[in-house]
Amino acid sequence: MLGRQSAARKRTVRRLPSASPAVRRRPAALPLALLLLACAALLRAAGALAAPPDWALLDQVLVENVRDGYVDYDGIAANPRFARLLDQLATAEVPADRDGQVAFLVNAYNAFAISGILQGQSPATRFGRHRFFKRAKFRLAGGQVTLDEIEHGRLRPLGEPRIHFAIVCGALSCPRLANRAWRAETLDADLDAAARRFMNDPTRNHFDVARKTAFLSPLFDWFAADFEAAAGSVPKYVERYVDEPATRAALREGRLAVRYLDYDWDLNGSRTTAAAD
Repeated sequence: MLGRQSAARKRTVRRLPSASPAVRRRPAALPLALLLLACAALLRAAGALAAPPDWALLDQVLVENVRDGYVDYDGIAANPRFARLLDQLATAEVPADRDGQVAFLVNAYNAFAISGILQGQSPATRFGRHRFFKRAKFRLAGGQVTLDEIEHGRLRPLGEPRIHFAIVCGALSCPRLANRAWRAETLDADLDAAARRFMNDPTRNHFDVARKTAFLSPLFDWFAADFEAAAGSVPKYVERYVDEPATRAALREGRLAVRYLDYDWDLNGSRTTAAAD
């Protein structure tokens, strides 16, 4: 009797209804839903970083407020297109190709330098330069960068010394600010034109063949390694872009000693609000 009852209990246990397939699968449904939500969020983030800036906004801002490199900072401050461009740079993705990177980063540098000046900063003093180049942060491609990080950490490693004639920090001795955005499609020709314009600008460089001296911008001293890597020496690099034949020959033959001019850190334009030191 006891054995049969035990057998009956065993049979009863064996006959207990099992969980339905739907019930068994429920624990896996929640992680799957979370995985799908995470994937969707990543796709949205990737999509947000995929949109390039509308460089036409920068074209419009610059053409209206830059004359021969002289900048109307008040005019830029009053232009809503400039704020829209800064918002776009905050989420834009940096292009993968080299020319695209150079154009993108030069535009970003120049826009951020303008933005820093509009925020009351200035490279006019030693302390001001430290804040302006090394401490001020700007939103770029989902992160934050300084002007120094763009120039030394991103642009210079690309091995293009002509960037030094394209990026403009807002000082009078900088290259003249172009009145349109840089673009990958015309980058090489535009950089060549910028180098030639800077090299033959007597307020930036001048040459006295009779005195056997080239008076050069301090940019050629500060970034000598970039120019030497491209041409072997600073004079040989300068010679590539100088227009006057006798000066070119003197540079090529090594007949000109190099002296570096002082750098003028005064503002390259007009701004009503005084900058903080």
